[in-house]
Amino acid sequence: MFTITKEVYFCYGHRLMNHTGKCRNLHGHSVKASISIEQKELDEQGMVCDFSEIKDCVESYISQYLDHNFLLHRDDPLIPMLTENNEQFLALDEHPTAEVLSKMIYRHMKIAGFNVAQVVLWETANAYACYRET
Repeated sequence: MFTITKEVYFCYGHRLMNHTGKCRNLHGHSVKASISIEQKELDEQGMVCDFSEIKDCVESYISQYLDHNFLLHRDDPLIPMLTENNEQFLALDEHPTAEVLSKMIYRHMKIAGFNVAQVVLWETANAYACYRET
């Protein structure tokens, strides 16, 4: 099995409204996402795929939905105030954790036709979440 990984960087704000620690407060992250694609065989160019194909696909998704966006659970009481003030946000059915974001990116890449092995989202320099399907 061959595996390649492309890293992309973006920023987002969020809060985990039911969290008992600091993450219940509004805050932001500058993150690194690592997208790993695998294939049993290489293509006619001797590659799993071109890194630029991964980059273009994941960056368009991140740019549209995640980068410099405020991510909230759909039941967050801040949503009416943000809407009233024409602030940008994305309401999610799940809490906007690193785990959930890695799953969102994974599923987007899978729908786009990539054989995704896993997506790792580094929320800080020493903490990450990973999503993969078995």
